[in-house]
Amino acid sequence: MLETTIAEIGPPDPVAMTAARDLQARLTKPAGSLGALEELSVRLAGLAGVCPPPLPEPAAVAIFAGDHGVHAQRVTPWPQEVTAQMIGNFLAGGAVVNAFARQAGASVTVVDVGVATPLPFPPADPAPNNATPADVVPADAAPASTGTTLAPPRLLDANVRRGTRDMTVTAALTRDEARAAVETGIRVAGELLDAGAGVLLTGDMGIANTTPAAALVAAFTGVDPEAATGRGTGVDDETYRRKVDVVRTALERHRPDPADPLGVLAAVGGLEHAALAGLILGAAARRVPVLLDGVIAAAAALAAAALAPDAVGAMVAGHRSAEPGATVALRHLGLDPLVDLGLRLGEGTGALLALPVVTGAVRVLHEVATFDAAGVSEK
Repeated sequence: MLETTIAEIGPPDPVAMTAARDLQARLTKPAGSLGALEELSVRLAGLAGVCPPPLPEPAAVAIFAGDHGVHAQRVTPWPQEVTAQMIGNFLAGGAVVNAFARQAGASVTVVDVGVATPLPFPPADPAPNNATPADVVPADAAPASTGTTLAPPRLLDANVRRGTRDMTVTAALTRDEARAAVETGIRVAGELLDAGAGVLLTGDMGIANTTPAAALVAAFTGVDPEAATGRGTGVDDETYRRKVDVVRTALERHRPDPADPLGVLAAVGGLEHAALAGLILGAAARRVPVLLDGVIAAAAALAAAALAPDAVGAMVAGHRSAEPGATVALRHLGLDPLVDLGLRLGEGTGALLALPVVTGAVRVLHEVATFDAAGVSEK
């Protein structure tokens, strides 16, 4: 599946991009007056292969959840059980991501790809015809009404293993486990797109997951571990120094080769990072945009780009996370974030806040009149 998906990912369509630039120049506004939105609309036309590109709607948030053996190195004060507890909160509709998703009219799908604590939600019947490896667990509580009917958040059971191994001691994953997680992300992307999603948004949940994210960023970009490592949930100075040392120790132990992306994910990655890389690849293969959230998504995007360089064409950087590794990763990918609000929550929150910006960029090409059509004189 992975190789087939990669083979389907191609470069942007230059004809559609030229048509989008030409159309932008003829719209009733000064040339360049919409700043970064104009180039974003051009990129999305190139991705879709048509001008104007389809409106990026409806939106689907995929939150991949996993735990981490490196938690044992005391890189965070939060207990590992919080990962499973927050999944319950997502399904009940009580997290920040749920509030923002209701505002945006986006669906929320939570995927257990590597949670250590068995989840206390009874599995539903397997998917029809075993189309995916995941059982669907409906949430008990529907989201609050916003005037738009939204399906309640749901849980997909695709657990590859119950948390990674401690990357300071051994590889976090086997190569087969890393591949399984990537392919889970590809399958989830396909399911969401087949259900009608016009844009995918990345989400994540996993206590201690900014530590492997920092290791992935350092491994793929070559920066020093300190430049890639942030304070995550807001750790104190002592914990931060320990976290940097942990990332450095893991990289020195494994010396991951960025030319071997699966090997990097296996050595120092998390199951949610690998699955997010797969989600990005799945979207890119279908030529649908994927809106990146914070540092976890940025680390995953580096892996996706290493597996398929043209996948960058499907990526839109939603926001600049306060985690320094996110800026390092986005710079390496050549992506400029749409908003910068000092966020560091994860879950998909920053991507959801940026979604109206992406929609607006495309809507301009659909709805704004040209000078000729409006009878407006040009300079």
